[in-house]
Amino acid sequence: MASLEDPIEIGGVTIPNRLYRAPLLECAGNGPDAVATLIDDLEPAAASGVGLIFQGAVIVRGEGGCAAPGMTRVHDPEFVSRLSALTERIHDHGGRIFAQLEHGGLRSMETWHAEFRAANPDLEQLAVSRPPWQLRALDRFGVLSYDPHVLSTAEVYELAADFGRSAAWLVEAGYDGLHLSGANMGIVQQFLSPFYNRREDEFGGSPEARLSFLALVHDEIRERAGDVPLTTKVPAETPAPPSPIVRRKLSLEDGVEIARRLEKIGYDAVVPVQTSVTWDMSIVRGKYPKRAWELEHLEAAYDAAFGGPWRRRLVAAANRLQSLQYGTESAWNEEFCRRVREAVSIPVLAEGGIRERAEMDRLLGDTGAEPACDVVGMARPFYAEPRLAARLLESDARVLCESCNNCAVPQATGAPGMCRTPSVLRRRGELERAGAYDVDRSS
Repeated sequence: MASLEDPIEIGGVTIPNRLYRAPLLECAGNGPDAVATLIDDLEPAAASGVGLIFQGAVIVRGEGGCAAPGMTRVHDPEFVSRLSALTERIHDHGGRIFAQLEHGGLRSMETWHAEFRAANPDLEQLAVSRPPWQLRALDRFGVLSYDPHVLSTAEVYELAADFGRSAAWLVEAGYDGLHLSGANMGIVQQFLSPFYNRREDEFGGSPEARLSFLALVHDEIRERAGDVPLTTKVPAETPAPPSPIVRRKLSLEDGVEIARRLEKIGYDAVVPVQTSVTWDMSIVRGKYPKRAWELEHLEAAYDAAFGGPWRRRLVAAANRLQSLQYGTESAWNEEFCRRVREAVSIPVLAEGGIRERAEMDRLLGDTGAEPACDVVGMARPFYAEPRLAARLLESDARVLCESCNNCAVPQATGAPGMCRTPSVLRRRGELERAGAYDVDRSS
């Protein structure tokens, strides 16, 4: 049993409390204002008391691999060194910051972003194997565009080395740890998933072989960055469509076994998440973002991203259907986290639909119930309340976020992550005027 205020160690680094800001898209890019944008986005969480901040996914290569516009790349050591200004600001408030390493693979903008594809006609997606027939069918009907380059065995080793090189530069810049984007259809999930991975070399075939890429990344990071805390998301593809549409996918049992093996490999903590085999609303469950789709000033940007008005309407319609399929559910990863925690001795981090302090206390076992996790996190609520921790660490509060997803859709155009729901913004203003966020935990 633990309280939200209790410290915890992850890989030898002490986290001052058990509240973390889960990864979000900061859309900061790599331009001259990138570091300042990241500081503006992340520092308020640390100043309000968040113990651990996961910076949103950063891309380990200089070309391709971005799942959305404006993602920050960490392939250039000169740029990465500038990020020390960010890590210093987080440390000034007593917080810790981990960077989430990513490559989108088949989920990259080369697949779905029409304007980006037109500007980069020779850029191929990286693929673990030939895309599954379901994705090839979407390509045939013009919904997506696939021109993949299937990684050779030697290229898999080089990609893992890119993860290691970026990790070393980030640690030099003051990051306290590293986090792999092992879900949400990124390339790490593609290696783990039998839906994607049909390789016949050492990186495919059996469940153990599909884990080999994560083992190789672990070794590369350890060799280049040292004994830094290393965490990863662990996927279970339970929200994926049922057979016969998707016959091969990761079950909860598969996810538990992956977590158990990752501990043996040497990972220091895991984040179990249930996610589909495609990029859909299983990762941002909640309401249909009606307001976001009706923002007239973004219509042209939506059309550029999706390929015209009719495609924009098609994506919006799919969004509406998925909002019915993946409705709002409290702590939707709880059962998965609980089962993983029973199988491993490293910390288990829980995120997904956690929205109030009482729920956090229950998940941590502070109410006397059996703990489901060791650390609890949230993502979208920090768009609604950048200094949210000030309320959660001081009272039995509930977040203002309505899980409406109006923050998420505009990011397909490169728009910044922010709350766009008037009722939430009005309530935040009332709390600000009442002094609810007036706390500074600078060391």
